[in-house]
Amino acid sequence: MDNLSSYIDHTLLRPTASETDIRKVCEEAWIHQFKAVCIAPVYVPYVIEMMEFCPVRIEVATVIGFPMGYSTTKVKVAEALDALQNGATELDVVMNISQFKSMAYLSVREELKQIADLAHEHNALLKVIIETAYLDSFDLYTACEICAESNADFVKTSTGFAPTGADAEIIRKMRAILPPNVKIKASGGIKTRAQAIEMIEAGAERIGTTSAVSIISES
Repeated sequence: MDNLSSYIDHTLLRPTASETDIRKVCEEAWIHQFKAVCIAPVYVPYVIEMMEFCPVRIEVATVIGFPMGYSTTKVKVAEALDALQNGATELDVVMNISQFKSMAYLSVREELKQIADLAHEHNALLKVIIETAYLDSFDLYTACEICAESNADFVKTSTGFAPTGADAEIIRKMRAILPPNVKIKASGGIKTRAQAIEMIEAGAERIGTTSAVSIISES
């Protein structure tokens, strides 16, 4: 796959990541022309500055309600607005899995819709992390339906902090559930070129990984 880099969100969300580490991620994204960099909210202004003269558009993604998802709606909306005002063009928000497991589906949907509307007002995309490791088949179907009803642009498999990450069979199930306009981001444990291609062939249109450079460098 010659254009694999265009599927990749080059990700660094390690809590000990320094500004030097973030700078390296930006340089690697520039060199390899990844689709996006995904970094902690505090680094959004720095990445915007780093990417100012990049000859290709690289999206600046950040996370909201990360990694547990159980902040209040008010806090998540404020976090999203701050990120957007700082220049983020994509938001990866963690669904409130605690509320979801309590079957408070209307509350979950309303929260996601508020953030989706806010993102779209700022010409940004919303990716909803549903953390598939914690979902059975019924949960997966319901979560995907809620994301679609919330006008999410992507549904994302994992934060990378759960016991398991992306799985090709789960991606295929998600693709069968979701309408065509809602895309899928596979994330969590993707470390090789073969894994990345498997996820894309299963239906993912983005790959979130901390191993982007090694994946692209594989022969």
